[in-house]
Amino acid sequence: MTRLVIFCTLLLVGQSLAIKKSRVRKFPDNFIFGASTAAYQIEGGWNDDGKGLSIWDVATHMEPSPIIDASTGDVAADSYHLYKRDVEMMKELGLHFYRFSVSWTRILPNGFSNQINQAGLDYYNRLIDEMLKNNIMPFLTIYHWDLPHKLQQLGGWANPNIVDWFTNYAKVLFDNFGDRVKMWITINEPKQICYEGYGSTSKAPMLNYTGVAEYLCSKNVLLAHANVYKLYDEKYRETQNGSIGISISCTWMHPVSDSYDDHQAALDARQFDWGQYAHPIFSKDGDYPKELKLNIGLKSAEQGYRKSRLPLLSTKEVALIHGSSDFFGVNTYTTKLAYRDPSVDGMYPIPSYMDDMSAILIKDDSWPQAQSTWLQEVPWGFYNLLIDIKRRYNNPKVYITENGWSTSGGLVDEDRVRYYRNYLNALLDAVENGCNIKGYTAWSLMDNFEWMRGYTERFGLYEVDFSSPQRTRTPRMSALVYKEIIRTNTLDPTYEPENDIAL
Repeated sequence: MTRLVIFCTLLLVGQSLAIKKSRVRKFPDNFIFGASTAAYQIEGGWNDDGKGLSIWDVATHMEPSPIIDASTGDVAADSYHLYKRDVEMMKELGLHFYRFSVSWTRILPNGFSNQINQAGLDYYNRLIDEMLKNNIMPFLTIYHWDLPHKLQQLGGWANPNIVDWFTNYAKVLFDNFGDRVKMWITINEPKQICYEGYGSTSKAPMLNYTGVAEYLCSKNVLLAHANVYKLYDEKYRETQNGSIGISISCTWMHPVSDSYDDHQAALDARQFDWGQYAHPIFSKDGDYPKELKLNIGLKSAEQGYRKSRLPLLSTKEVALIHGSSDFFGVNTYTTKLAYRDPSVDGMYPIPSYMDDMSAILIKDDSWPQAQSTWLQEVPWGFYNLLIDIKRRYNNPKVYITENGWSTSGGLVDEDRVRYYRNYLNALLDAVENGCNIKGYTAWSLMDNFEWMRGYTERFGLYEVDFSSPQRTRTPRMSALVYKEIIRTNTLDPTYEPENDIAL
């Protein structure tokens, strides 16, 4: 790519990181470390004890299968039965907290709160109590993509009634777990729910109605989140004394050149990717970003629509969403380069999310590549992202709620160790520059069902033997390194774990 330019400033950042990697660095006092999972990806027990069908249960049983290895999450890591071993792993690592999600249909089999499944409540009560017994803080995600199939048949996240359905579901969780759970995330990764699930075939329900469906979804996700935040704030906060926020997937988009067009392309890409969800909550004035509204409005008019395909937020809705988070949960993995090239107009469907964005996204082939095609190691992009959040949103309290690296498997995962060290090093640079970062969450505690990629990509600190009925979990080198980081509250680039890879 002849246009590809890596700025001198980025080279200086890289040199700075290289210098700092040579010395031991300390994390702030009271900084907390955890690991993260999602219910469908690890639990299994897909139809046990009264659980209803989710959109992922339906998707993975389609014929032909849309999953690359034709696998399912029917058993996955079998955490529904092996949760005590999971807690042992948390204790082995010395985790301060564990971020997990609740399966909506394990609690409410048909999606509605008129029928509560006691066996589902019992499972999560056992998990939470086992964690607390071992001094591990539960960090509960209310929704991580496994929408009840019955609700999807009614339109799912494109139906405005889901605001009430989701609020009723959240109330059940607050009522049953809020006495012990003090950290809550309403919704995990709105963009992946809306664009990948409703605007493409990348995630269930694979609606693939781009340029329209993802924007209907976007508004309803924001309103559902805000409604649940308001519910907690008004009905539960005083007695349960917890915190509640949202996790947004944030990819740093960097211009490939110093031209105005490429800078604007990168800004537009960031505003579509995560500003669409962060700006209404965390910005000074609320509402969707102006770049999002302008781009979609102009494109809609050009295409003959009578009004913007983006459903605008009313004054009342802007006020409801604005400030509706106690912290900014940042899920981040990689960086992309962005540019604008009018000569390739028409490369995306019309209408579509990507055409509305009008930015071309690429990677630098020199960046270290993970097993996942979309994932490259770019620690300076992580730093830039954190600085931008600080500047753009008045330095909110931030938890890194997902960050990780995929391999094809194996216990000696030196590339994952390098990735974690480089990203944590960049995080410490951001902290030194005033970013209000309170904690870090490794994705993932263990190997899991990686959505459309099945079991072909492994993110776990622990390797899971999916061929074994016992789903044996074995710590990788990265688990030992992460354990030492937590134990010492320092990042030591010289630490080398024992060769036997054992805790």
